[in-house]
Amino acid sequence: MPSNDVIALVLAAGRGRRFGNDKRLAGLPGRGTLLAATLATLRPHFADIRVVLRNEDDPAHLGIATSITTLAAKRADQGMGESLAAGIRALSADSQAHSVAVMLGDMPWLSEHLFSLLCSRASDRTIVRPLYRGKGGHPVLFGRRFWGSLEQLTGDEGARSVVRQYRDACIEIEVQDPGVVRDVDRPADLVWAGCSGR
Repeated sequence: MPSNDVIALVLAAGRGRRFGNDKRLAGLPGRGTLLAATLATLRPHFADIRVVLRNEDDPAHLGIATSITTLAAKRADQGMGESLAAGIRALSADSQAHSVAVMLGDMPWLSEHLFSLLCSRASDRTIVRPLYRGKGGHPVLFGRRFWGSLEQLTGDEGARSVVRQYRDACIEIEVQDPGVVRDVDRPADLVWAGCSGR
């Protein structure tokens, strides 16, 4: 059953310069584009999915379904912090969710049970994040109490600073899912998808 209490926010406004071209359109065998495949993993688990894009992006060209809301980050070129802050500001204005699951647009290999596990621990006063072999991964679920801090992020500063600031509210869950730490920076990173069985 898709969660109504947790909203998914997918960050997909980066330039992906290390990849060499628009990695969001890179193909995964049998799964469409990288971004579309990532969104497909979320659909069964979240009633509301928002995707942060650049101003000039065409959602249809990126394969984003019309049922998914897109948000434009005007200062996306200044870094991930700007994209995240823009997305959270939009959510604060019109979402009643108690938590937001922050995802990256290039992580399509998460296992089915992961989302329900993380959402089951989420609340408006907790930060929930998965660990794989001790390394922090995505998605990270931020309770509404922390949205104001996320809105203040600037430049390329991600949400790590907010996690550090509120360590006492952070619930870290060790998982057996390497997908939580697997993203795509270069074309060679796509090979793992073909070998993963996902």
